[in-house]
Amino acid sequence: MIRLPLTISLILSFPIFTFAENVSQLPNTKPLTMEGDLAAQMVAGIDCYLMRETGAAAQRRSQFWNRDLSSHENYTQSIAPNRERLQKILGLADDREPVTFSIVSPISSEFSSNNDKQAAGLIGAGANYKIYNVRWSVLKNVDAEGLLLQPDQTPIADLIALPDCDQTPEMLCGLTEGIPLDGQFARRLAENGCRVLIPTLIDRHCDYSGIEQYRMTNQPHREYLYRAAYEMGRTMIGYEIQKILAAIDWFTQDENVRPTGVIGYGEGGLLAFYSTAVDTRIDAAAVLGYFQPREELWREPIYRNVWSLLKEFGAAETAAMIAPRSLIIEACKHPEIEGPPQLPNRSGAAPGVITTPPFATVEREARRANELIEGLKPSITIPLIKNLDGPPGCEEILSTFLTALDSDDQFIDSKSVPKRFQEFDPESRMKRQFTQILEHTQSLMRESEFTRAEFWNQADASSLEAWKRSSQWYRDYFWDEIIGRLPESKIPMNPRSRLVYDEPKYRGYEIVLDVYPDVFAYGILLLPKDIQPGERRPVVVCQHGLEGRPQDVADPSINKSAYGQFACQLAERGFITFAPQNPYIGQDRFRVLQRKAHPLGLSLFAFITRQHERILQWLSSLPPVDPERIAFYGLSYGGKTAMRAPALLDGYCLSICSADFNEWIWKNVSTRHRYSYLITGEYDMMEFNIGETFNYAELSWLICPRPFMVERGHHDGVAPDEWVAYEFAKVKRHYVQLGIGDRAEIEFFDGPHMIHGKGTFDFLHRHLNWRKPNH
Repeated sequence: MIRLPLTISLILSFPIFTFAENVSQLPNTKPLTMEGDLAAQMVAGIDCYLMRETGAAAQRRSQFWNRDLSSHENYTQSIAPNRERLQKILGLADDREPVTFSIVSPISSEFSSNNDKQAAGLIGAGANYKIYNVRWSVLKNVDAEGLLLQPDQTPIADLIALPDCDQTPEMLCGLTEGIPLDGQFARRLAENGCRVLIPTLIDRHCDYSGIEQYRMTNQPHREYLYRAAYEMGRTMIGYEIQKILAAIDWFTQDENVRPTGVIGYGEGGLLAFYSTAVDTRIDAAAVLGYFQPREELWREPIYRNVWSLLKEFGAAETAAMIAPRSLIIEACKHPEIEGPPQLPNRSGAAPGVITTPPFATVEREARRANELIEGLKPSITIPLIKNLDGPPGCEEILSTFLTALDSDDQFIDSKSVPKRFQEFDPESRMKRQFTQILEHTQSLMRESEFTRAEFWNQADASSLEAWKRSSQWYRDYFWDEIIGRLPESKIPMNPRSRLVYDEPKYRGYEIVLDVYPDVFAYGILLLPKDIQPGERRPVVVCQHGLEGRPQDVADPSINKSAYGQFACQLAERGFITFAPQNPYIGQDRFRVLQRKAHPLGLSLFAFITRQHERILQWLSSLPPVDPERIAFYGLSYGGKTAMRAPALLDGYCLSICSADFNEWIWKNVSTRHRYSYLITGEYDMMEFNIGETFNYAELSWLICPRPFMVERGHHDGVAPDEWVAYEFAKVKRHYVQLGIGDRAEIEFFDGPHMIHGKGTFDFLHRHLNWRKPNH
């Protein structure tokens, strides 16, 4: 049971609960005077909380760092734990394959000899360099492709040049139009004697985003891949960093070791920035059109989202990680992205924009980065170069970059255009790159049950006591790493109430409880009128679904077919019921909360869990409530809550998941099934790395040994029966092996996405030890 704080102990010392006629509010509560849409006010309050926390994040980051500035070597060692954490949240979870590097034809891979390969792969030449079409291995069944600009003489440095993702390698070296001469920094660096590799980046088009036989979406390719990857503990950023690091692997195979650098613009600048932060083999980085404070990450396209990034890594902290190596920042115009592609009959993409920040904002963050490394011996400075008028990659940036790579040569800018020897097909290359990453996520999904089994190998199911003891670590992990743990509420509950229904068998009260400043819990309490003085009854918390309200389940004048007034029905059977308002309402207004929460290592369920904790505390304080018999019963998104809140809050004595339980990882990652969240607008569903840690069976194990039930309509479009049965079989087996098989049940019924209220009501009567009605 939950431990009751002092405020509840004081409530329990008040006079006994009374039920006088025409009571306008509950005893020991203040009058509820809030007006308007309380659900919208709840969402707005959580938004205020998140914006406050986002603003305060930079001041709290120092607790994660222990920088030793006494020497370059000591500094690098002192931030090694931070580098490991950054690698984890960027999704660099897979071992790379031994790198093989090939020159290939842009049209065909059929060759008779190595000479044929080189000739077929030679697609152009410029001033003192040749351009080859190349491919190199990265992960199992994942390659990188792009162009290699090979100097005719011994190179002075090995570089990776990264265009913005909507630019092709051919544009960046001048083989095709799209980038002005002064912006072709790959070509210009090759002309200055560097060997330059230009990877292809996944673009923002949406040609392949969707499941063709079911639904195509307007999600940018980067978002579509991000969604599947994020659930499996990877990111779109991480996949492309792996391609960059595989190229570094290839560079290090050369017997003539040269300085190594990475330069990028826009999305390429992002990748150059984080690649250099996580891999100390990179000697210098130039970041063009990306660097700025990250506190407004939630406004940007969702494929830039990184779980818990802002807790530890602002732009300044990441820049300081690159020290004592060289970082050069160019403040230039960013790629202007107004949102996802707008195409007829396509939808589902998350909103997100990219704009150019004010120079003063960039300058302030660069100054903060330099302050973090102030005192480093020998001292270094991170230069910021202003270039707001021309294309990215001005001469000052490139010459400074080459100097950082130990070049003493005078920078040459010939402005010559390379000759093109043959045609190439960037579209087929993009499709290959897209398909390979997508298939990698599907492979992870197929392997995930085995990965989860390994993750769970420390849980001890030899007895109930052993299970309770050993599963606590997993409960903490789920709360801290998947949901995000908000601090316990320290403010008084300040309960407010008002009478809203007076029915023959029960009264209904709106209830508001404070949780944090601006954050409150709200719901409707239905109290049967036949409760006797001193009697204690069970409570059923009845949770609505997506875009729902407490009134949908607890207002006797509203009868929505999906809910069937189940809170009212249970109150008429003598149960006390409470119908909370959960904050998944308001469409993008609540989904933006998720965008703001994730960079802080939080989620919507971080708030929902604490709201329910407060609800449990208050319900447990009411004289007619038996604190040992508070059950949870939720439909749809409320079923998602049924899998999460009771897993973390042992104040719930049982949980019923209705119209949601399924193979949750397939549901979020699959590119084969029409049920997949990959092809819907519900971009809030993805939870970082849940795929390799917790499916719904494992979440039920966190509820175990408390009773757990699934309610499933055969015609529910959430998932097919087979998925539900497959996942529930693991639930049932676990309960049976612990000798409590009677505590896990599933009811299939011939109906749609709805509360059936037959087997579940029997389950409640039995496990809450409450008499059934006579009829």
